[in-house]
Amino acid sequence: MTRKSITMALAGNPNSGKTTVFNNLTGARQHVGNWPGVTVAKKEGSCTFQGHHVKVVDLPGVYSLTAYSQDEVIARDYVVDARPDVVVDVVDASNLERNLYLAVQLLEMKAGLVIALNMMDVARSRGYVIDVTELSRLLGTPVVPMVAARNQGTKELLETVVGVAGGEIPVGGINLQYGQDIEAEIAKLEKLVDGNFPAGQYPPRWLAVKLLEEDEEIVRKIRQAGVG
Repeated sequence: MTRKSITMALAGNPNSGKTTVFNNLTGARQHVGNWPGVTVAKKEGSCTFQGHHVKVVDLPGVYSLTAYSQDEVIARDYVVDARPDVVVDVVDASNLERNLYLAVQLLEMKAGLVIALNMMDVARSRGYVIDVTELSRLLGTPVVPMVAARNQGTKELLETVVGVAGGEIPVGGINLQYGQDIEAEIAKLEKLVDGNFPAGQYPPRWLAVKLLEEDEEIVRKIRQAGVG
């Protein structure tokens, strides 16, 4: 399958090099506006790669998608509602533990995720050795090593994005196991919410986890749907 037009959402923690990746991808082909209804800046750009027009939407830099801040709500709503073809999470390779929290949340949302493993040079300078192939296997999603500050890995990232969008590169995802008691409650909530939203819009398991977390935005959506 060939997609001539691809929408890519660019996510990542603050200071992960996301802005540099965005600039490398889009160059001068970018513009800034505001997200609808708020004053938070919205950056969009585009590029052409192997005959594909790639629209790049730069999401606010966030550490998680728990909807505690306006930026988190914007990022999460865009992934869920706009359903971009691919979500690229720019990860600081020198600070994996902190950065992968966002990646795991995106995987639980069943986003078509690609990990842009940035700052590989910084990781190496600190003596870190990262097995990219094994990391990709564990996460169930493609991982592309990059040094965005030197524009290294941009071509490989675009190749991966095109492959994921076209279905040539598989993207799996993970279900974290939270222990027997919590899993039992998740299963009950999944049955409660499944089928009460547009098909595929909200993964039932993700909704169930958010309800257990008492996520205000999700509780509001559940009440609006008349569930419970």
